[in-house]
Amino acid sequence: MVQQAGYGSWRSPISADLVVAGSLRLGQPVWEGGALYWIEGRPQEKGRNVLRRRLANGKVEELTPEPFNVRTRVHEYGGGAYWVSEGVVYFCNFADQRLYCLSPAGEIRPLTEAGPYRYADGVVDRRHRRILCVREDHSRQGEPENTLVAIDLESGAQQVLARGHDFYASPRLSPDGQALVWLTWDHPQMPWDGTELWRAEVAPDGSLGEPQKLAGGPAESIFQPQWSPQGELYLVSDRSGWWNLYRWDPQGPLPLCPMEAEFGEPQWVFGLSTYGFCEDGRILAIYRQEGLCHLALLDPRSGELQEIPLSYTELHNLQVSGEKAAFLAASPSEAPALVCLHLPSGQLEVVARSSHVAVDPEYLSIPEPIAFPTSGGAVAYGFFYPPKNRDFVAPAGEKPPLLVKSHGGPTGATAAVLDLGIQYWTSRGIAVLDVNYRGSSGYGRAYREALKGQWGVVDVEDCIAGAKFLAQQGRVDGERLLIRGGSAGGYTTLAALTFHNVFKAGASYYGISDLEALAKETHKFESHYLDSLIGPYPERQDLYRERSPIYHLEDLNCPVIFFQGLEDAIVPPNQAERMVAALQAKGIPVAYVPFAGEQHGFRQAANLKRALEAELYFYAQILGFPLVEPIEPVAIKNWSASP
Repeated sequence: MVQQAGYGSWRSPISADLVVAGSLRLGQPVWEGGALYWIEGRPQEKGRNVLRRRLANGKVEELTPEPFNVRTRVHEYGGGAYWVSEGVVYFCNFADQRLYCLSPAGEIRPLTEAGPYRYADGVVDRRHRRILCVREDHSRQGEPENTLVAIDLESGAQQVLARGHDFYASPRLSPDGQALVWLTWDHPQMPWDGTELWRAEVAPDGSLGEPQKLAGGPAESIFQPQWSPQGELYLVSDRSGWWNLYRWDPQGPLPLCPMEAEFGEPQWVFGLSTYGFCEDGRILAIYRQEGLCHLALLDPRSGELQEIPLSYTELHNLQVSGEKAAFLAASPSEAPALVCLHLPSGQLEVVARSSHVAVDPEYLSIPEPIAFPTSGGAVAYGFFYPPKNRDFVAPAGEKPPLLVKSHGGPTGATAAVLDLGIQYWTSRGIAVLDVNYRGSSGYGRAYREALKGQWGVVDVEDCIAGAKFLAQQGRVDGERLLIRGGSAGGYTTLAALTFHNVFKAGASYYGISDLEALAKETHKFESHYLDSLIGPYPERQDLYRERSPIYHLEDLNCPVIFFQGLEDAIVPPNQAERMVAALQAKGIPVAYVPFAGEQHGFRQAANLKRALEAELYFYAQILGFPLVEPIEPVAIKNWSASP
């Protein structure tokens, strides 16, 4: 029987426990010898990354026992943490950052010594019995040194092959082993701003010849250089304003299928892949248009693009082997899964699911893509999730609160996929707007670069414009607007709360409050990221202070809850702690929930649950709607209704 209850107070079967139980992280599929490998991140095991494998006969095995955690800390964000050759797995272990060998018999031995090195994004050079990979050296003061190195498969002895650039990625050997390509970039570029593609001959003794720059520069982003089985070099470049596919030619890269679509994505982590080569010579590729992903077969000679119809709207990490392809896929009604596609028949098979939780569709809110006007006559994008719960309706005339989500990055994007973390809110009667503000990827280089020099301005304006757009349409309550975000999205959240009087409360997950401190304290990968987003530091110290919420607390007059990992090297805890202390001194309602053992992004099940429930408790107190489920209270300073 349908009951009447105010928005926010609907009883939901989507509990925090259910959200956490459905939050396995699947990643980095790899084909080798007919077997499919992948990573499974488990919140129930404190975020441990486990390597799994499905054999050709369908048997699934778990390859890395406790305490091994297959994760690298190169660039802090990692990715590309393992690779496979001739049945042997080489992987990075999170605790000590050493490389280990896993034999076909299941024996694990360390390959590298304990020390200051971290490794990622490797490939096995069988001809010289060595690994070629990215190494990050933390032995010196100041920024670590990134290089390309060769590591002997037996002794672990190491030799530097290339150095001198600030960053390296994607070392890839030609099929005959006689040429190596790789990517580099230098401060202040980020890899989506400008990278360079290099090539060098591999001599019989394993040394590299004189490197030759093939493409790229400070205003061209190269993504995923890859050799075809015939030894031709392919790449993705945004030289046209869109990340499109090219084949390398001595006269320069040749476009294969020019279109206003993104065949690449921001290289926040290593090992990303959006295309691969089929047995018939065609290329299977993922591309994104208007926020949604597509899968298609591309004939590299004719440029003909044949889309493969799928129910999925989000696709990642494509790997092709013969007539088979594997990729991560999700849709508004399906949680992320590892999917295998048999190309001749078009048959799909789900190999692994991030969640085995079954939720009645009558409790699920289906996202609606929206475009809305924003400042400067521009248009911004997002996905709107209206409240949905088959058991409840709101009193006549009541409009729902709106929770605006600002994604991290800020060079990133949100997607229209089943996210129980969003359904947690909508099934309780709280609408959600997930914003792809200017600066988001997936809409071309011009949209991505609209944030340059404007971080803390146009992203905030877009979040506000989206909320006001929905309020003006009568779809949400303009007096009960909330905003939340993590990392860079946490900064957008704090800037929106500080510099504008639109939202009633907000939640910052490891968010940035002091841009100047971030410029001084963050890790190497992002140490010059703010140069393009705000301006060079310290030359434009005025802008850093002008846009930092911590220096403008006189303008902040609404409640905030902060969530922070105490081992966060990207946004150190002192940023949240300074903000909390300042708000408390000012008399503004504030709550602080720190988590020991967590870094930048929470991975432990108990902490994920606590954060979600604490955020709901906080909003219920501030907006005044009753909770219909038991939740451990949160201490809210300067709030009389707090226990």
